[in-house]
Amino acid sequence: MPPVPIPGRALALALVCTLAASGCTVANSASVTAGKDTLRVVLPEEPPTLEPCESSLTSTGVVVRSNITEPLTERDPHSGKLVPKLATAWKRTSDTQWTYTVREGVRFSDGSRFDAKDAAYSIDRAVNSKLGCNVEGYVFGDMDVKLSTPDARTLKVTTPEADPILPLRLSFIEMVPTSTDAKKKVREPIGTGPYRIADWEPGLRLSLAANKRYWGRAPDYRKALYQWRPEGSVRAAMVTNGEADVATSLGPQDGAGDTAVTYPNNETTALRMQLGEAPLNDERVRKAINYAIDRKGIVDSLYQGDAKVASQLVPSGITGYDKGLKPWPTDLAKARKLLAEAKADGVDVGKQIRLISRTALFPKVDETVQVMQNELAGIGLNVKIQMKDTAGSTEFQERPFPKNTGPYLLLIQHGNQAGDAAFSMDQYLLSKGFQSSGGTAAFDRRIRAAEALTGDARQRALGRVFAREPDEITQYAYVAHMYGIAALAPEVRYEPNSATGDEMRLAEFSHVD
Repeated sequence: MPPVPIPGRALALALVCTLAASGCTVANSASVTAGKDTLRVVLPEEPPTLEPCESSLTSTGVVVRSNITEPLTERDPHSGKLVPKLATAWKRTSDTQWTYTVREGVRFSDGSRFDAKDAAYSIDRAVNSKLGCNVEGYVFGDMDVKLSTPDARTLKVTTPEADPILPLRLSFIEMVPTSTDAKKKVREPIGTGPYRIADWEPGLRLSLAANKRYWGRAPDYRKALYQWRPEGSVRAAMVTNGEADVATSLGPQDGAGDTAVTYPNNETTALRMQLGEAPLNDERVRKAINYAIDRKGIVDSLYQGDAKVASQLVPSGITGYDKGLKPWPTDLAKARKLLAEAKADGVDVGKQIRLISRTALFPKVDETVQVMQNELAGIGLNVKIQMKDTAGSTEFQERPFPKNTGPYLLLIQHGNQAGDAAFSMDQYLLSKGFQSSGGTAAFDRRIRAAEALTGDARQRALGRVFAREPDEITQYAYVAHMYGIAALAPEVRYEPNSATGDEMRLAEFSHVD
């Protein structure tokens, strides 16, 4: 869904506040006059829906997950471990079956009781139905599951094949009552979370109120008011001018000042190389590109140090991250030598290569591609930048890729919400992955073997996959593990974490004493 335009008068005020550090307001009166018990949040865009089975979409999940609805378990963003939510216990009872014990005494915000039948219904609706839920494709793929409820507190989930990370997958399923429509998606769900939907004025604001039937500790803020502004500078100004309490997805240049809080998020920026297109089908050319990119220079100069040079597709905290893996070094002499060797063997290294990225993919994306273009031109490559909107870039990012387009590089930003590298490898490293440009059968077998393991063995094997990718495939030039920037009002206490951009839990906010 495209960002909702700001009405003319509000836009004019926003521009004034952006261009001059004044005390004028950029929001409507609702955000300014909200009481102390209301947390005022400003987002980049309005949620297209609050349908729980679409909660793996960032714009939906940041509002829905663990606020309006809740899963059986939650992933702790600090430790990466699953912790109880609507399930108090879970265990593997056979190679293909997991058994859950659901929490007693839980009610939905409409007063109906939550039990194992609701849990089974929620999973069936999201995973096995024809609704086309985003969580189904992103988390479960083509896999269906079998569900049974021996009693009100027991849920059994059976998979076609052994799945050691099924509990992690199920943590993406938000629980809804059996009264929820099974044939079409709902815009405003009923959940068990600490908040319920109070009012939604499309294009203007979304209000939540505390769920008086909530089974857990009541949140400090009894109400939450969401608004949305596409310009980061406007979102920052709303906090600095006292019109909002928290603003998300800011850049270093947005002017949040002392209200800015920087934190590692789960996003990794990388340059994907189209393996089947000459001259990129030559490994020497791909390695030369890796040697040409000054990752540290990009992080230090463009991102002002608010990022970390990347050596792999996932950041620290994700199962499979190899903490010993070193970033690819910058070595222009090696880059030129590799290109010369390829040229001597008849590779047309002078052929034009497109460098494609999405407009507003992240702050400073335009400057990033310009720096990369200059660095690649410096070793003798002919690179042309093409910035595209979301639809235009998606065409080149996801299979089936367009045919006869010539060689291209694609600047991507990948966020692993799940906490396990399998979700990244399946899409980005498998030879026929949805967002992979290629690979080998042998490397695919290495990935599948690692994904079948559990515990420490899984961590080591997934880490070895990342360690081998640069030499065996060289599909990516990893650039940076990105940091997020939020603005927080002085009277608000909250510690952003790697999950903040995907599921900002309102119950974690409190008043500063």
